[in-house]
Amino acid sequence: MGGNGGNAYGKATGDRTAGAENADAEAAFTAYVQERRASLYATAYHLTGDRFEAEDLLQSALFSTYRAWGRISDKAAVGGYLRRTMTNLHISAWRRRKLNEYPTEELPETVGDTDAMRGTELRAVLWQALARLPELQRTMLVLRYYEGRTDPEIASILDISVGTVKSSIWRSLRRLREDEVLSFGRDEQESFGELVA
Repeated sequence: MGGNGGNAYGKATGDRTAGAENADAEAAFTAYVQERRASLYATAYHLTGDRFEAEDLLQSALFSTYRAWGRISDKAAVGGYLRRTMTNLHISAWRRRKLNEYPTEELPETVGDTDAMRGTELRAVLWQALARLPELQRTMLVLRYYEGRTDPEIASILDISVGTVKSSIWRSLRRLREDEVLSFGRDEQESFGELVA
């Protein structure tokens, strides 16, 4: 009887300890997400270009990170882990996608004002132009200019060569420079200067 009682007691204590650890881990994860939700959502949005896809991508990345939370020993690296997870999930999603999406020659209507490209409107038009790029090129630009990644880091994340990263980013920037909506009423240097600022 004493042996069984001891085992039952030990097991119950272990369960309580595991439960307390799970509660602490859940509280730490919740605090982390609440503190950084805006920047995480922004990254997801920049990768997808769509509000609803960004929400789905972020939710999937958070779920994956929550499951791995106990295995992540360096909590300072969680941001990188989450961004890497979002990038990988996004790449997997568009690799699975069988849709044939092609950029069109038809551009959205622009405002007739000479000052139509300032502030918020410039950002909106920029994201529209980015959405017209192929997903791989858009992902590379987000990783380079939004996340501040280097060419080797981007190559590693996307599992492609550094030369492919360089040439793709060069072609993407050229397409953005030539975009008529982005350069409406301005010379190329002025338009491009605001894009990378």
